[in-house]
Amino acid sequence: MQYIIEELVKNKAVFIDLMKDCDKELQLWRPQPEKWCLLEIICHLYDEERLDFRLRTKWVLEKPNQHPPPFNPLNWLEEHEYLQQDFNEMIIKFSMERDASIDWLNSLKDPKWSNSFEHSKFGTMRADYFLRNWLAHDYLHIRQITRLKYNYLKQRAGNDLDYAGTW
Repeated sequence: MQYIIEELVKNKAVFIDLMKDCDKELQLWRPQPEKWCLLEIICHLYDEERLDFRLRTKWVLEKPNQHPPPFNPLNWLEEHEYLQQDFNEMIIKFSMERDASIDWLNSLKDPKWSNSFEHSKFGTMRADYFLRNWLAHDYLHIRQITRLKYNYLKQRAGNDLDYAGTW
């Protein structure tokens, strides 16, 4: 599990580096109307950090056999007014939450990663399952951000980017 924690630390820097110094146009640009912009992505990462992965991992470790509270991250777009947030402030808030997560994970003494609860749809959900999916979630959003920035460049370039290689 230490590998996963170390990767979560590294990914904090990756997210910050991918998003820092983005101009307002890029912060709000969408490749398609139904796709998320960078502001929505960083708000989502902030909420997932504190309201999903850390909460659920901690819940299962501390309260095995009890269901964590339900949530719907898609509702957070409107409920938490993602498009009204300050982009740079959200990067800082995400960074602080990731630090809190890492501090908490590193403070665990002999955690029982096999603690679990039974989910009606997904079956047995163990603490280590949430930790692994936390890291997978990072990778999915790193890919999403990179693809969004690639498509933004492609649109602004006004010509193909095939010389660089194919996506």
